[in-house]
Amino acid sequence: MSPKPKFDALGRRCRTRPTPTGKRITPQPRDLLWFEKLAEHGPLPSSFLLAFAKDMHRSEKRAKERLTDLFNEDRTPHRGTYLTRPAQQFRTLDARYNQLVYDLSPSSVAALRKSGSAIRPARSGPWQHSLMVSCITASIELACIERDDINFIPQSKILARAEATLRWPTEICDPDAGTTYAKDLLPDAVFGLEYLTSEGKRYRFYALEADRVTEPLRSAEIHRKSFLRHLLQYEDYIEGGGFQEHLNLTAPMMVLNVTTSEARLQRMIGLTEELFPDGNSYQLFQAWDAFGSTPVPPHPKLSLLSNEWNSVSGRCCLSFHQLRNEMR
Repeated sequence: MSPKPKFDALGRRCRTRPTPTGKRITPQPRDLLWFEKLAEHGPLPSSFLLAFAKDMHRSEKRAKERLTDLFNEDRTPHRGTYLTRPAQQFRTLDARYNQLVYDLSPSSVAALRKSGSAIRPARSGPWQHSLMVSCITASIELACIERDDINFIPQSKILARAEATLRWPTEICDPDAGTTYAKDLLPDAVFGLEYLTSEGKRYRFYALEADRVTEPLRSAEIHRKSFLRHLLQYEDYIEGGGFQEHLNLTAPMMVLNVTTSEARLQRMIGLTEELFPDGNSYQLFQAWDAFGSTPVPPHPKLSLLSNEWNSVSGRCCLSFHQLRNEMR
């Protein structure tokens, strides 16, 4: 018999830890969709999960209640709760007013495997950084779902097709010492877009770099991570064709840099102009202020697909026709 659940003075369950009531939960198609999106992208706020499943529920209120049950109830075929609420989201003064962020548990990973899903969750880096990366890629996928001329190609399919991991060796030259070094490049994420045009299908792939201003723009030590080293590594990876060998691609690749402020964005563009005085068409920049010094779990930003991105060669967006014109 399950112990009597503990509620607060208003009869609410605790937000930070599961409070089971003995209710039995069995994964349904919508639940498995949520698990797949969390495995593909990483931790996501509830608004993202609701958006992915908006055609699978009539009531958003009931869908939120289902997320609550998946977090609280441990009477499941996989012997545990299906969702977690990462503790890092509660370490701000106004956490109780923010939407909740969810992630996978061992039970939901087991449910995915039993369902036949080939997606395997991969996590690296600090939690806030992972949240920023997942919100960016999930926003772009959600924007593609709203359109009938662009399809999102997830990282899992790209890596599975290439039988590869994200890590790839690059050679960079220290601009001060003139010495060549071997450094592994590890993008925060990769994805592709399939454009359905009147001329047939066209493809372009993207490496994502989320910048939370935790690394310097440049460093006297080339071994230390910096934005300058990032530019040098992608010069080898993109211009040297490393991405084609790494990911078995024939379509072009671009790099999306998302940072937390317009001021930081301009400094990044300035350094790119310094290193590439003749221009650079594959490094694109945009700011998203939700991930600054006091991050707040955001709602999906569908405009990442349609808004203009900055580059040292001008402005463009991820629409195929604009990019095609930009790169001519």
